[in-house]
Amino acid sequence: MQSFVDELVSQSSQTGMIVNGKKTKEMLIGSVIKNPPVPLLLNNTTVDRVSTFKLLGVHISNDLKWTERIDAVSSKTASRLYFLRQLKCAGATTSDLVCFYCTVICPILNMPIQSGIQV
Repeated sequence: MQSFVDELVSQSSQTGMIVNGKKTKEMLIGSVIKNPPVPLLLNNTTVDRVSTFKLLGVHISNDLKWTERIDAVSSKTASRLYFLRQLKCAGATTSDLVCFYCTVICPILNMPIQSGIQV
């Protein structure tokens, strides 16, 4: 694997790109975890080996289970539902509450917003 990393760094250097070893992460997936290979070196920096990471807003774990993702979405949704309850206690109208829900909470849950919501 080290030879592939060295080739990547070489090609990147030729095109004028710099690969930052401190920002690079390595995740082992599958049966490789039982007998892990030696750590990778990138520009004389050891690449961090992680069990989970966040890529484009999605939590990925080395066991490919959804637990991290579900926990992150649940936590984020719960905090925003708290604000919805605070708005209701402050006397916000039903249409304002629906608007808040559709613009702040639905995108987290990846639910399609219906354009014809009537209040």
